[in-house]
Amino acid sequence: MSDKTPKYSTPSGAGRFATTHWSVILAASDSASVQHEPALSTLCQTYWFPLYAYLRRRGYDSHQAEDYTQGFFAGILEKKDLRKADPKYGKFRSFLLASLKNFLADEWDRAHAQKRGGDKKVLSLDFDAAASRYDQASVQDLSPEKLFERSWALTILTRAMDRLKAETAVSDKQQLFDCLKIYFTAEKDAVPYKDVAAKLNMTAGAVKVAVHRLRRRYRELVREEIAQTVTTEAQVDEEIRDLFAALA
Repeated sequence: MSDKTPKYSTPSGAGRFATTHWSVILAASDSASVQHEPALSTLCQTYWFPLYAYLRRRGYDSHQAEDYTQGFFAGILEKKDLRKADPKYGKFRSFLLASLKNFLADEWDRAHAQKRGGDKKVLSLDFDAAASRYDQASVQDLSPEKLFERSWALTILTRAMDRLKAETAVSDKQQLFDCLKIYFTAEKDAVPYKDVAAKLNMTAGAVKVAVHRLRRRYRELVREEIAQTVTTEAQVDEEIRDLFAALA
């Protein structure tokens, strides 16, 4: 058996913006930036479902929640409200949730929800599986605000895992990832390393090291996702604490 422990390379990053602090907010709010569109896409893809889940818990049905989510993003982009986001005023997701509440309280007749964005596709939001995703993420005793936080946390973890999977694919380690991803969710020692090692033609020790490297890279990617909407390392740490608290 091979005793080599695989290393992972990061994709070239074509089309990605820098993951420096607050970078995605700055790029999304600057229409002249070359990173404007990918930054907007990242913000919408990260936050549309938490906002959708909040609306569902507030009592809106799936179609209403879709219309209001799409309409909210249409409005916030049309009015260039992202420029109002400022780290000194608090967390970006708090700004988004407060903006959504203001949007819902607007005197604009809710009967015209379709005109708010339902027929105006600002960015591609995948609502196809939104209802089932909501059912899976929903916890009955959570308030709309708590469900928003939980949905945000799950989205961050999913985005980081998707990036990790993409990196292993670029490194031609897709099979390795598929075999080892169980160690991200299973209880410790639930699946002996030797059992997986036999499938991968590796030693149990090499599998253990590979799992350690995957987990370490996963933690780095989670930090990168969070760093896009905060300003300091201390705030990254605070957001990670909030993330685990939301999932507790």
